[in-house]
Amino acid sequence: MLSRVRELRERQGWSQGELAELLAVSRQTVNALETGKYDPSLPLAFRIARLFGKSIEFIFLPDGE
Repeated sequence: MLSRVRELRERQGWSQGELAELLAVSRQTVNALETGKYDPSLPLAFRIARLFGKSIEFIFLPDGE
């Protein structure tokens, strides 16, 4: 799964660690989300979407889109 997490995080000027704190996850989880190695749980996807004020569909794209 492709995601826009890195792009959105960088627009805010946040480090991976800062985003991790805001989402109550580890920095490693943020890194895995950004590199496509981890698909978030639905509750985490909603937290990310709310934090950035975007839809889940905007942030997370199925591979190939």
